[in-house]
Amino acid sequence: MGKADLDILEKRIEEAEKRERAELRARQKEIFKKERVSFWTDFKKFVTKGNVLDLAVGVVIGTAFNAIVNGLVKMIINPCVAYFTDGVSLEELRHVIREASVDPVTGEEIAELAILYGSWIQTIIDFLIIALSVFVAVRVIKTADRKIRAKELAKREAEAKRKKAEEERKAAEAKAIADRLALEDKAARDRFYANVERQTALLERISQRLDAAEENGKNI
Repeated sequence: MGKADLDILEKRIEEAEKRERAELRARQKEIFKKERVSFWTDFKKFVTKGNVLDLAVGVVIGTAFNAIVNGLVKMIINPCVAYFTDGVSLEELRHVIREASVDPVTGEEIAELAILYGSWIQTIIDFLIIALSVFVAVRVIKTADRKIRAKELAKREAEAKRKKAEEERKAAEAKAIADRLALEDKAARDRFYANVERQTALLERISQRLDAAEENGKNI
């Protein structure tokens, strides 16, 4: 194999490696894109599917986020609600069904009867904040896991392609060597047959001259 053939082979190997790297990046993006789910769709499934494992994770991490949630409600949400309700906090919002009074007969105090819808709304807000916080944490972990698995799969595919390219390169080199040996063998055979033909022609000319000389001697 000549220098020009080696240069061409090296150039092809370099181009194949470039294509392999580009295909690796494209395959990794494709794998990650296939497993990707929109934020709100994933959040909706998380809240409504009732999976035991997700529920357990929500309880554990929700407890850890309890202080943050309480602080968010009391320090941010309640002041905002009080601003728009003339100083009434969210917990104080209620619908009174019966005012507190004193029984005129017994003199006992009758407690107020009210629907505490403000406290109920705050409970819902607490739940949504805890669920959202847990969901964000779990989604970050799942996204990182998908990226790692996509990277590992892309690496395995790239390794398989690299091995295949290496085998094809070795096969091409072996074929080139075989072709060169075949050409050299053919050239040697051609030279051999050409020498045989020249020697045969020379022998024929010698035989013709000997016959001519013999014929001349008989005529004399």
